[in-house]
Amino acid sequence: MRYAQGGGLTDERRAFREKLRMEAAERFAQGDENAVIARDLRVSVRSVQRWRRAWSQEGPRALASKGPASLPLLSDELFAVLEQELAKGPVAHGWPDQTWTLSRIKTLIGRRFHKSYTVQGVAALLKRHGWSCQMPARRAVERDEEAVAGWVKETWPSVEGPWRRSMPGSSSRTRPDSR
Repeated sequence: MRYAQGGGLTDERRAFREKLRMEAAERFAQGDENAVIARDLRVSVRSVQRWRRAWSQEGPRALASKGPASLPLLSDELFAVLEQELAKGPVAHGWPDQTWTLSRIKTLIGRRFHKSYTVQGVAALLKRHGWSCQMPARRAVERDEEAVAGWVKETWPSVEGPWRRSMPGSSSRTRPDSR
């Protein structure tokens, strides 16, 4: 993907870039050179060349933002419906337990809205709408914290073993004791 965190440009960032292109268009009309415009606007000369070519063919409207690269498959209204469906729980939709997974949400979107998402697309959709990955924080009622702490302190180190060898090792995979 071209942009970090799986998204495109935000509306603010898209407006900022459009403003830069419009400033460049004004400078094209004044007859400024590409290198000077690129330096002043802090963009690459290649971008300015591309903008000048589009500007010379179609004028300033060629430099206007064309909106987001792709519109989301689920609109805000449809996402509100999806949230209602998710609130019903997985059992209401035919799964045996009360755990929502990205794969199950993907299937639900396909069944309910006839839209096809990838698992990564579902994750991005949920993140974009403020959802986060949650893990159940349940503990056994019978859990004895003191016994667990004692086991971790006394028993686990003997099971785990030492972190380092007592003698130097070797970097050879085929002859590990070659030193």
